[in-house]
Amino acid sequence: MTSSSVDRPAVAAAQDRAPRRRGSGRALLTLLGFAAFLVIVAIGALAIGRYTVPPNEIVRILLGQVLPLEQTWYPQERTVVLEVRLPRVLLSILLGAGLAVGGAVMQAVFRNPLASAQVLGVSSGASFGGVLILLAGFGGAALVGGAFAGGILALVLVVSIARAVPGAPLLMIILGGTVVGAMFQAMVSFITYIADPYSELPSIVFWLMGSLATASYTKVATAAVPIVLAGVVVLALRWRLNILAMGDEDATALGVNPRRLRNLLLVCVALITAGSVSVAGVVGWVGLVVPHLVRMMVGTDNRMVLPVSALLGAAYLTVIDTLSRSLTTAEIPIGILTAIIGAPFFVLLLIRNRSRLWGSDA
Repeated sequence: MTSSSVDRPAVAAAQDRAPRRRGSGRALLTLLGFAAFLVIVAIGALAIGRYTVPPNEIVRILLGQVLPLEQTWYPQERTVVLEVRLPRVLLSILLGAGLAVGGAVMQAVFRNPLASAQVLGVSSGASFGGVLILLAGFGGAALVGGAFAGGILALVLVVSIARAVPGAPLLMIILGGTVVGAMFQAMVSFITYIADPYSELPSIVFWLMGSLATASYTKVATAAVPIVLAGVVVLALRWRLNILAMGDEDATALGVNPRRLRNLLLVCVALITAGSVSVAGVVGWVGLVVPHLVRMMVGTDNRMVLPVSALLGAAYLTVIDTLSRSLTTAEIPIGILTAIIGAPFFVLLLIRNRSRLWGSDA
């Protein structure tokens, strides 16, 4: 036996591992690039405002909380950065990441490019649950629980409607979401109609428009529990989304229970939506816009789409929130800006995917 015949399997194995290492290296560089972009956006958001703080001082203020740095910043700068802007930036990062991941998961689960918590009525259901809790005079964990229950109820109704009409599941999901969302929105409008116009109505209306103006470390902690918990579960299962996209029969053949996996992922999305709605009201369209931008950049592999969506979604919502408090003297609710950007994007998606929705080749 010659040495060349002995070494041939080892050489083949090394050649097979080389592309895999290159692919994982590119993925890591991509994630690091988006993470660096998020850091730059966050520092910019901490710097921009009516009271401008130099970026180098922002870095020193943040590092000075854990390292014994010489104080070169003014007390006012420290107050603005740590007590006013940092909670808001942390909340925008948390909500943007969660909403983008939730949208990516729903699009993969339903195999529908138009699926999102907003389009499928989950946000409206969560709003209804949250408004009921506000009307009862509760907040905090009760608000998260009410929003979660409303989101789950909306999701169950949409899935039931889609299954009731076989043959056009993609169309029925969109139509079902529209109907369910309109129904819950009508109930929200009824609650605002009967609410006390002096004590209850202003807080309900402002909450429904979506805003991070009242951000605090307490709200960051309140939202972090459901969003981080559900996000960790979703990211741990992201490779299974690729299997789920192959169809239920192939997924079952590969040892994956599609119904159980689908239900678990949808509960996670409802939990993320509930955590977001409970602290910031309805911030729509993030879950529709960001995942499509990510797929244009990195492809359709959910092992990359989900973590990149989290990073880009966090940066996207931080930019939108910075604009909402900087464009005018009176702050613009963030839900208004995300809708202004997201609605035209949704129309473009409808036009691009019309053949899949209506079965037309035109």
